[in-house]
Amino acid sequence: MVRLTRIYTRLGDEGDTHLGDMSRVRKTHPRVVAYGDVDELNAALGVARAQGGLEPRLDGWLAQVQNDLFDVGADLCVPHGDATRDRLRIAPDQVTRLEGWCDEINDTLPDLTSFVLPAGSPAAAGLHLARTICRRAERSAVALAEAETVTPEAIAYLNRLSDLLFILARAVNQGAAGDVLWTPGGGRA
Repeated sequence: MVRLTRIYTRLGDEGDTHLGDMSRVRKTHPRVVAYGDVDELNAALGVARAQGGLEPRLDGWLAQVQNDLFDVGADLCVPHGDATRDRLRIAPDQVTRLEGWCDEINDTLPDLTSFVLPAGSPAAAGLHLARTICRRAERSAVALAEAETVTPEAIAYLNRLSDLLFILARAVNQGAAGDVLWTPGGGRA
């Protein structure tokens, strides 16, 4: 259980922070960037959910995703090789669950005839914004994995989540005016 008794510590005033294994690194360290991007993604999902317009089942899925994103952050904030105790790592079944949700919703959507613009209803636009942040979080995790060991499922989770967010945005827009499609060259005079 996590117990926070005081939020400020003054330990980060010089630009350093603790990782989950209590080692100290700069706040610009790729590991900190990766789990920071996951934190931003989680906040964006909270905003998308607060917009309303999501059916209860989808909102419940996103509540589960928000919890999972804390797991992803916990996984990313602890370097591998810390054998002193068991660490929370993303499990394959968390990725598989996202795939199941993707398939379930995608099967109900019409085929795409063009690229989809990140627009539509407020909830769909919020999900599209979260999707782009998810892609950045994935890129940050991949960049970290180029230098240090990262749980492969953490990267796979972010990859599947961006797919799910795209599909959910489309589903939400189907209940409104439908997909907002890109018209190549549509802005030319």
